[in-house]
Order: sequence, then C-alpha cells, then structure tokens
Amino acid sequence: MTTELLEYVLTTQEALSCPRALTVALMARHGMWSAIAELDAKPEDYCDAETFFLATQATSFVSSLGTIPGSGPKDREAAAIAKWLDCERACARSNLRLSKYLYNEGDSPSDERVYSFLEVARKKILEMIGMRPPATWEGRFGPGATVSDKSALVTVPDKISSVPTFTSNALFYLVPWSGTKWAAHTASVEKTPQAVRGNVFFTVPKTAWIDRPCAKEPSLNGFYQLGLGRILKARLKYAGLDLFGGKIVHMRKAQEASASGRFATIDLSSASDTMCKALVKLLLPEAWYDALASLRSPTTKVAEKTFYLEKFSSMGNGFTFELETLVFTAICMACGPDLLPGVDLFVYGDDIIVPCEFADDVIAALKFFGFKPNPKKTFSKGPFRESCGGDFFNGVGVRPFSPDEVPSTPEQWIAFHNGVRRASLATTLDQNRVVVLGPPCPSRRRVLQRLTYKAERELPRLIRACRGPEVLGDLVLHKAEWNTRWRGQIGYIRVYRPLSPNRAVERGFADSAVLAAACYGAQADPPWRSVEGRFPLARGWAIRGSRGYKLGWVAYS
Repeated sequence: MTTELLEYVLTTQEALSCPRALTVALMARHGMWSAIAELDAKPEDYCDAETFFLATQATSFVSSLGTIPGSGPKDREAAAIAKWLDCERACARSNLRLSKYLYNEGDSPSDERVYSFLEVARKKILEMIGMRPPATWEGRFGPGATVSDKSALVTVPDKISSVPTFTSNALFYLVPWSGTKWAAHTASVEKTPQAVRGNVFFTVPKTAWIDRPCAKEPSLNGFYQLGLGRILKARLKYAGLDLFGGKIVHMRKAQEASASGRFATIDLSSASDTMCKALVKLLLPEAWYDALASLRSPTTKVAEKTFYLEKFSSMGNGFTFELETLVFTAICMACGPDLLPGVDLFVYGDDIIVPCEFADDVIAALKFFGFKPNPKKTFSKGPFRESCGGDFFNGVGVRPFSPDEVPSTPEQWIAFHNGVRRASLATTLDQNRVVVLGPPCPSRRRVLQRLTYKAERELPRLIRACRGPEVLGDLVLHKAEWNTRWRGQIGYIRVYRPLSPNRAVERGFADSAVLAAACYGAQADPPWRSVEGRFPLARGWAIRGSRGYKLGWVAYS
C-alpha cells in the first residue's frame, strides 16, 4: 500500500507543480506523513486565489486520506474518543459555571450583565419559535443508523422491520406511535418495543488522523426527534433563517464577504458536543425544553462504558442541527439586537456569518457559554472567508478536493475524476443543483486537467463511456457531452452500477413493512432524482452484465 500511496502522491503533486506540491512530494519520499498533515496554508501568506488554491489542494490530496501510514482506524477512533471525552469535561465545567444563573444565585455586577444578555437571548428565541411546540407531531425517518439498525441496513423498510428502541424519558411517545403503520407492522410480527439507556457512540471518517464522533439514537427517539426538528426548521424559516436552502445562501454570502470584507465568518469546533444542558435550559421556553429533553438520550455507550451526558444532544440527534441554529442565532442577536436573520445575520448549524463589527462580541459570548471558535476557520479580516463548505479568496472559489482514499477501483476513479473536475471549475453539487462558486479559472483547469485525464485512462473502455451531468453523482463521469440513447421522446443516460429502485421488494420484506414504508416515503433522494423536471426517476432499469461490470440507463426528458 505504501508504494501505491507514494505513486499517488507524486502523481498528484507533479500535476500541481507549485512550491507546496514540491514540499509535500519531498516529505512523502522521506516518509514524513505526519508532517504533511500538519502543513497549513494561511490565506494572509498568499497574494492571489490561484496560488492559495494550489497550496491547499497539494495538502488536501494527502491529509484527508484514511490510509496514511502511522494512523490506522483504531488510532483515529481513539483520537475521536479522547476529543469526545474532552468535550464532556468542558460541558461539565460549563454546566457548573452556568448553574448559578438557573437558580438566580449571581449577585455581582458582571452577573447582572449576564442576566441582561440572557434576557435578550430568551426574548429573541421566544419571537422565533413561540412559547411551546405543537401538542403532537408526525415523526420522520432519517438516512442514518440507529441503535436498532446497522449502517448497512438503514432503508425505511429496514427500520420498520427491526425491533423499535426508546429511552425511558421517551415512554410517552409510545402513545402516538401506537397509531402508526409502523406500530401495526411491529404488532403483526409480534415484536415489542425495547427500552434502552441511551445512544451508542460511533465514528465516521474525518481526516487522516482523527474520526468524527457521532451517536446512533434509539429508533423511536430518532423518529420523533426528526419530526420535532422539522417543526423548529419551519419556525426558523418564518423568522428569516431558511435551513432548507441555507447552505447555498451561506456560500453566496461568504463569497460576497471575501470580496467586500463586510461580514465575518465564524466556525465552531465540536459545536454539538459542547452545547451543555444548562445553556439550553437557560435559553429555551419551558415547554420547548421539556419536549426536547424528553427525546434526548441521557447516556452514551462508548465501547463497553456508559457515560451520563453533560451535553444536551449529540451529533446524530434529529434536532441537534436546528437547536444549534436557534441558540447561536439568539446569542448573535443578544450581541446586536438590531441584527435581522436572513438580512445581516446568517446561521446554519455552527456556521455563523455576522457583520465584522459584531464578530469580536459574538466570539466572546460563545466562549463564555462554553463553545470553541475554530481559529483556522474563523475570518473577520483579509481576503478569505469560509462557510458551509465554500472557501473564497477575493470572491473566487478555492475549495480543494479532499479524497478519502487512494483510488484503485472503477467507482473510486470516477469519484476522483469528478472531485478534481469540481475543484478545477470551482463548482459544487448541493441538493441536486450545480452551484458555481466563482468565476472560471482557466489556469487552474489546465493544471488539474492532467489528473482527470489520468483517471479516465484508469477506467475500462465501457465504463469510460458512462458520461453525464453532475446531478447523477458518481454514477457517471461528469462531462459536457453525455452518452445518451433515445427511444421516442425519452432519453437515457448510461451509468455505472446503478442502484435498484426496488430494494424493498428484492430483499424480501413483509408486505406490511412495505406498506408502512410507503406511508413515509423515501427519506433520502437518490442521485438521479428529478432536477427541475429533467431527470425523473426511471420506472425500470436496463441492467446487463458486461465483463463483470454492471451498466444501466437512467431515463431523462
């Protein structure tokens, strides 16, 4: 693997042909893998967008890989657990420090200022979400794993067919759940919902040296967490924060701010893991707090140990994202009461955009409440801004491509080709829409074109012929010319290894499970889902075997 890795590194760095690429290549030749991951490109050290992009891309080709020597899966998981425990200790300290404000025990002049700040923040939250949530709400299925469902079996029929799990504080939700088709199927196969203590810790890849900590929620908790999160999202949209399309809004504002310097972008480290229980109780109306607390998991199982949580909710909880947005918006508005969400204040999870004159006050308030602004991703000066996956230098998109593995199989080479192409054109794919993140950069495209050409050469001829638009994801090579076939008024695009749309039928689920799944609909749009009416989901697949490869055709109009 080391030989393949070294060949990959030398090939990518030779294509970039910049000073940072030379540094990375020399380090790789001498086995200095950990030093490569520590390389950092500071925007203030570069004069223009292109030189900065090449430097960050040189490092990103290596630092994001999950197969770097000296850092195996167990090492990355151990680092994630250590960081998770550090966050729990930080939350414990924050809970202790903030508890006196819960019981009105603060009496110093500085405490009076904190009370005043909290009063403004509470008032803003009340204006955004109201005094209380609805009496009942519909649950939703998410795309992730739960305590009952492994990561490989997470379709809606899978979740309906498994044993439902819940925490004791969510016992009340068995009443509305008992009237669902999900409950009817569970009763028909004589399964009984099972009480569990809390969620289960797991990790997902992040960088070569550390994984991202997450948690698998009990299935019933997660079902109603997502429903309550959707209500929060709707009320936040009415208040001016559109979380349904907020990612693109943040990218656009970050792009404008990098050119004008008017706004600062603030990013937090481990935001969900550092939101302590006391802060949520301090800020939210009582009815909202009770509803959220009844669905949160009070414990997390890490390996064979169970920890009582000092944080309010983990990453993986169905309402954590909306709760983060609400709390951070309130903190920002308490720093600047005249700020208007969606006008001069933008919050999307832990990505915050505020006018530069309020940035220092917002950062100080966030630190007081136990959060950790990430200095590497927080910018209020200079030509660079970053938010929601969009990096901009003087208005030019400079987000590098970060592969998570050295490509070797056809699907990996397709993903590599498409990722390099998006970086070269400064585009991204969000919610099945191709978004241009800056003006075209011919010089960057010429530099990276040799890598896309190499990726194509690594593919067998028949797979190389699978060419189509970006909305089809990595089922095709993204090209201007598509490989299409027409039958009457319907066109078909050739794709590589398409997923079957009839997964529930093929895997032999009970009829009652399929019926219950139909009531909830698909929870995650497939990459070939309809986009502006041009790519409807094909009713059938023309799948044929060809030299061991699965090829098919997707209908479009």
